Amino acid sequence: PQVVKDSTIAIEDADFYKHKGISIKSTVRAFIYNLRQKNTNLYQGGSTITQQLVKNTLLSAERTIPRKFKEAILAVWTEMIYSKNEILTFYLNEVGYGGPAYGIEAASQMYFGKSAKGLTLVEAAFLAGLPAAPTTFSPFGVNSHLATIRQEQVLERMLKLKTITQDAYEKAKSQKLVFAPQRIDILAPHFVMFVKDQLVAQLGEEAAMEGGLDVYTTLDYGVQKQAEGIVKKQIEKLKGPYRIRNGAALVTTPATGEILAMVGSPDYFDIANEGYVNGTTAKRQPGSAIKPVNYAYAFDHGYTPTTTINDSPVIYVAPGSNETYAPKNYDGKFHGIVTVRSALANSYNIPAVKTLNSYGVQKMIDLGKAMGIRSWENIPPVGLSLTLGGAEVTMLDMARAYGTIANLGVRKELKVIKEIRDRNNNTITDSFYQSKNAKDLALIGDAKAEENKQVISKLAAWWLTDIISDDVARLPAFGAYAKLTIPNHKVAVKTGTSNNFRDNWTIGFTPDYLTAVWVGNNDGSFMNSNLVSGITGAAPIWNDIMGAVLADTPNKEFPKPENLVAVKVCAVNGLLTCPYCPSEKTEYFTSDKVPTKQCSFRSPSDCDGAKAQLEGKSEEEKKQLLAGCPN
Repeated sequence: PQVVKDSTIAIEDADFYKHKGISIKSTVRAFIYNLRQKNTNLYQGGSTITQQLVKNTLLSAERTIPRKFKEAILAVWTEMIYSKNEILTFYLNEVGYGGPAYGIEAASQMYFGKSAKGLTLVEAAFLAGLPAAPTTFSPFGVNSHLATIRQEQVLERMLKLKTITQDAYEKAKSQKLVFAPQRIDILAPHFVMFVKDQLVAQLGEEAAMEGGLDVYTTLDYGVQKQAEGIVKKQIEKLKGPYRIRNGAALVTTPATGEILAMVGSPDYFDIANEGYVNGTTAKRQPGSAIKPVNYAYAFDHGYTPTTTINDSPVIYVAPGSNETYAPKNYDGKFHGIVTVRSALANSYNIPAVKTLNSYGVQKMIDLGKAMGIRSWENIPPVGLSLTLGGAEVTMLDMARAYGTIANLGVRKELKVIKEIRDRNNNTITDSFYQSKNAKDLALIGDAKAEENKQVISKLAAWWLTDIISDDVARLPAFGAYAKLTIPNHKVAVKTGTSNNFRDNWTIGFTPDYLTAVWVGNNDGSFMNSNLVSGITGAAPIWNDIMGAVLADTPNKEFPKPENLVAVKVCAVNGLLTCPYCPSEKTEYFTSDKVPTKQCSFRSPSDCDGAKAQLEGKSEEEKKQLLAGCPN
């Protein structure tokens, strides 16, 4: 239909019917547009349709001056031999639209399940935008939102060239595309598309898709298949009462950063529920799962697991305004004086906020970025709620941050590619990792430089690991709940739920495996706040995946820093034990951090005597009488 020809010409070569094969005007226009374009994914090319046809059919994809010179000569020659309509026909019949779709008919069938002759304006505009970068603009890729942006760009060009009316433009913009079910049999589709996106971002579309590359990845398909099955099964259970339709999981080897499994949704091919959206790369609020970053800074700046914080009401007033912030605990209660171990293990919010307030939000942001949270590079304004998940992150961010903790504070970059060989069997892996084109993806140009940095101390990392693997310490909030434990294995695990109940997380690791799980809804709709908690939603998925990958793995103790001193302390206040200490706990310190003060609890008989004198006393007098008595 005419809309196919008009949309293609509008976005690829507006002067197609005027030039003789090459267009200086198009080259200059594209150059100026690209200078003004902030989003590098939306750059325009300066080649005419004739030049693109020549390049795709007669020449290689290499970007060299001799090739461009040949391309120009052959384009002019082609225009001398064939008519414009013949050239446009050749182009539309062979240009790549992504995957196996070469030519407009194949593209129409693949994306919309219909013949090209039945394409509407909005569908034609979408397809016309694909050839410039089929992977980048794929509606099923990592950045699926770019497909809509590109489609609108095509419509705007058509409006400017007056090939559509204002009314047609407005109607097309308001129409939602309905894609046909994808029938391509791809194993581990989210992982495959993620790797493909990496290759295109680092090496370019042509080199990645037509360069004859052999790519060896980190995928463990056995783990991938298990994770896919578990996510799908558990989300089916959560759809009804929990109002949860989407979930994602990531499994890595923390020691190397290699991604073993990536499950972006319960079903990649479920178009109706946007299954192609990759939940591991989407930005979500992490809830309390972000707290270890806060306490990591605290541990390297004077705090220890025995430091006490008053879990009591507090109101903060934003500087220069009347805006107030009063954090609340998940259970709606206040727990009095608690140790950092108890505060983190039970995920109490108020102590975390008070801790962050003691040194400032920017300190946590800077450390988070150092631990691998890339989403915070351009973080919007955020206050003390940062430690409760007030700033969005991706699952890749969280895997890097928790991987840093698992590696005793050493940063490991995530990896999906082990080796790349070109068509001549030369290894080009190093050039791939040194590229700086994929700033928003898991692998960027500075990946090598970021490897093996000690971003938090070994002691801070070990304290964090020890606390979130302490089943006894988290009993008050979580109970003896099996979904946060793996039989016969010591695991470090943390949960998180966003305040608005849109996101629910569980992230945990052993020395061998790190698993992160998120559940929620792609459209941001609310889950059932009465049912979703730190031990429902994501936790059962996490437990099943970790149980599966650890089934044949012997239990391993977490590595411990050298020269630690074991000290018995009071579990209530973190001081050295006294004769009537109600509960003891062995903590490990470096020699300079060992507590020096002793707790001073009174004997049970003294406390019973004090209680007998309470009648008729004021609250202050009662407090004085019971000083030194537990509870």
